[in-house]
Amino acid sequence: MDSEYMELVDLAELLREEVEAGFPGPVWVKAEISGLSLKRNGHCYIDLSQSVRGTVVAKVRATVWASRWNYIDQYFKSVTGSPLDVGMEVLFRAQVNYHPVYGLSLDIDEINPDFTLGAGERRRRETIDRLEKEGLLDLQKELALPELPYRLAVISASGAAGLGDFKRHLLDNEYGFVFEVELFEALMQGERAAGSIIAALDGIEAPGNKYDAVLILRGGGSDFDLACFDDYDLAAAIARCPIPVFTAIGHEKDYHVADMVANTFVKTPTALADLFLDCIVAEDQRISSLETRTRLAFSGRLSAMSSRLDLMMNSVLHAALTRVSEAFHRLDLLEAKISSADPRNILDKGYSLVLDSHGIKMTSASSVSPGDTIRVLFPDGVIHATVDDTLRTGDDGISPPEPPLRGPTARVSKRRSGPPS
Repeated sequence: MDSEYMELVDLAELLREEVEAGFPGPVWVKAEISGLSLKRNGHCYIDLSQSVRGTVVAKVRATVWASRWNYIDQYFKSVTGSPLDVGMEVLFRAQVNYHPVYGLSLDIDEINPDFTLGAGERRRRETIDRLEKEGLLDLQKELALPELPYRLAVISASGAAGLGDFKRHLLDNEYGFVFEVELFEALMQGERAAGSIIAALDGIEAPGNKYDAVLILRGGGSDFDLACFDDYDLAAAIARCPIPVFTAIGHEKDYHVADMVANTFVKTPTALADLFLDCIVAEDQRISSLETRTRLAFSGRLSAMSSRLDLMMNSVLHAALTRVSEAFHRLDLLEAKISSADPRNILDKGYSLVLDSHGIKMTSASSVSPGDTIRVLFPDGVIHATVDDTLRTGDDGISPPEPPLRGPTARVSKRRSGPPS
């Protein structure tokens, strides 16, 4: 038994020889960066891994020596717009080494940035296909904003410039409209960003919270800075949110899976502020229009009622004037009738009027007897007389001669004015 064992150093040396014999030159390897550390001496140490359905199935250490790091780092940035970071899938060229003390390691001398870009796009396409199959792509589009959305839950980093632009534009608006804005802080880039944003969504949906909309704000960045917004779990959480979700992520050219599943997306945080301002302005204009229409309708009704009132007043006035005119006409006729019956008018025509002792007009000689007093009215005066006798017209039609007046029984009284009494 004792002669069958090996010294560890011998085993390690044997492994080193086998590795060097099996990998005499560099090989291209695909893996995911699970850790990255840049040292003061310029060397970069990277932990590489591969997972299958969430389980790590392989892991190895790698080194980019200072003599190659600056070139690799700058070139990768120039192509992808972002530095190498944890969570990226990379294709690299490396020499396989085995050290008796430090074990298996890889010395990286080249990284292909185009592969990393393509890998991100491939995962993005897979995410979109999965969301479409699960019916999540258009789920948010079925939600509608209230007519006056002013209670807004915002997911962003607290010191983000985009958040500052959004709040200034929305809260200091020229119209004086008031909004309630509550910030739910979250990481907005890196491998933990998706989980942080999902946690913020959970907080917004907590019982007792009532918001009209959820706003996810993130200013510009590189494709890898914004890669978290293509994450399936984040996109699914946005799609299932019971509140309308609005996104303003990245630059004008950017369009992420989070934008696709959101209720509405815009290009910038300022544009998102304008969207909510426009909602309130539109409602304000609608109310103003209703006010104007109501005022015009009320004025029209008043005008119509005034016109009808004028017509009624004119009709009543016309009828009243007609009645008054008719009344005056009747008065005129009555006055004329009265005037024609005035004894003075008869006297003016050359006739005389005889009144009995009671002042009643006499129409027959038989109405008086001898000794009765009578008055004879002339235009220029009145004669008071005593009846001595009455003579009737004879059958032969000849009136007897009138006897002479006696002494003082006949007198004339002249009155210049006034009707006979």
